[in-house]
Amino acid sequence: MATLVVTGGSRGIGAAVCLAAAGDGWDVVVNYVRDESAADDVVRRILDAGGRATAVRADVSDAADVEVLFAAADAWRGPVTGLVNNAGISGGVARVDEVTPQALADVLGVNVAGPFLCAGAAVRRMSTVHGGSGGAIVNVSSRAAVLGSPGEWVHYAASKAAIDTLTVGLACEVATEGVRVNAVAVGLVDTDFHVSSGEADRPGRIRPTVPMRRSGTPEEVAAAVVWLLSDAASYTTGTVLAVSGGR
Repeated sequence: MATLVVTGGSRGIGAAVCLAAAGDGWDVVVNYVRDESAADDVVRRILDAGGRATAVRADVSDAADVEVLFAAADAWRGPVTGLVNNAGISGGVARVDEVTPQALADVLGVNVAGPFLCAGAAVRRMSTVHGGSGGAIVNVSSRAAVLGSPGEWVHYAASKAAIDTLTVGLACEVATEGVRVNAVAVGLVDTDFHVSSGEADRPGRIRPTVPMRRSGTPEEVAAAVVWLLSDAASYTTGTVLAVSGGR
């Protein structure tokens, strides 16, 4: 039995990961914070395809909510053995000298504190030191961590750089405890992330800078995530895998 928690699993890359993971045999916990109907739709699609899934509301930036999320996963199908830290927000478009304290706090809360809290909860269940049987964590990062995203969202880019550091550091901490930790650094992907960030035209502007001259799809990212979760990646940990069309 393999139970996977996917944060921000109701739409975009998160939804694609849920569907692909269920197809690979995982029992999927679809986490959401606001859009219950979207999360229920992902669950329905998984059930219709013969998989197992449930939706759980939790704000990953809230420590109490994170504990509720993982407790619900444990109660549903047994100990969690997989985690995909996907939930994230952009914080809106702004130069560094324009970012408000609240926007910065929100980005760091969801994009940094959230993955740290979720990873800690996962390790306490997976690590052999804690009596677990092992597992895998995949963090969804961004190529923005390397590119910096000047004039757009340096605050978002910095939060993803923190995720890359978390990935490498945690991977080393638990490497002998049966837990692998990797990340997927996502490039330009066609989701509603750009619309919700106030940059609906961004894909069109950025696409010419991508060596492959196209946007990626959520399904292409999900395929990389599911591989990193699988036994096929058994000797892979501490890796930040770019899925970005070469950009």
